[in-house]
Amino acid sequence: MAETKRIKTALISVFHKDGLEELLQKLNAEGVKFLSTGGTQTFIESLGYSCGKVEEVTTYPSILGGRVKTLHPKVFGGILARRDNAGDREQMAQYDIPEIDLVIVDLYPFEQTVAGGASEDDIIEKIDIGGISLIRAGAKNFNDVVIVPSKAEYGVLLDILNKQGAETTREQRRMFATRAFGVSSHYDTAIHAWFEK
Repeated sequence: MAETKRIKTALISVFHKDGLEELLQKLNAEGVKFLSTGGTQTFIESLGYSCGKVEEVTTYPSILGGRVKTLHPKVFGGILARRDNAGDREQMAQYDIPEIDLVIVDLYPFEQTVAGGASEDDIIEKIDIGGISLIRAGAKNFNDVVIVPSKAEYGVLLDILNKQGAETTREQRRMFATRAFGVSSHYDTAIHAWFEK
């Protein structure tokens, strides 16, 4: 079952911006709308693309020193809603939840921060919560959503976009989900190892 889905709206929340330009250019050319927060949103707009603010969707600012930005039912509802489920669709309409078809995440560099000899406080702040949650949500709903879980996967999506436009097959979305759970598993393992020390 190679059900094809079109990418219409992308939520982008990345730590490293390098390597993103070509991907954004192609997505923009395909008519994909961007949604983002903070530094990523500023970066997208600096390239001349319009970018919706997550804060406008959630009606909440980034709070607690940036610890809470994307953690909101309107964001996670937009990712986790099953497009072929009538009840989910009704609730999306009821609560004005936008469909999010593509999630691009690049997590806080936890391992690099540890390796750099940072203080415990600095290391704790590099434990990504929103990003890892976005990765897991996007991967769980791979039936409807493309999840790009790290900058290592930017090129993979770009190849697909260049070959078939902003359309992905279920098989391709499942492949990204598999890689996404690999990223989250590795990340949590690294955090666990640091706490055990």
